[in-house]
Amino acid sequence: MLLEGGLDWKTIALSPRDMDFIEAKNAAARDIALAFGVPPMLLGIPGDNTYANLAEANPALWRQTLIPLVVRVAEELSNWLSPAFGGAVVKPDFDGVEALAEDRAALWARVGGAEFLSDAEKRAMLGV
Repeated sequence: MLLEGGLDWKTIALSPRDMDFIEAKNAAARDIALAFGVPPMLLGIPGDNTYANLAEANPALWRQTLIPLVVRVAEELSNWLSPAFGGAVVKPDFDGVEALAEDRAALWARVGGAEFLSDAEKRAMLGV
């Protein structure tokens, strides 16, 4: 192609080489996320996240990765602080986590609907 009058050629699309680099970068990000227990759709990589997947990924991150990690850290912190503070126990409270609100509401509905349980048993099941 011949350009005259001071015009120059600018590509407006990605070359196959550039597209391959971007796909390799996205694949590496997915692998790293999976290694740390993070659902890849939370990374915002184009093509990975639909609304339904994203709605399930956030609670899955909490249930499968964050809660076990926080519980493990709390147990170790309790073991470390217990001798100095007379049996102190560090217990995480996940009631304020918005991603788990639906699970918590379902638990309250199930326990509330169990009429064969006493109020004390219901409180024990809910951890109140």
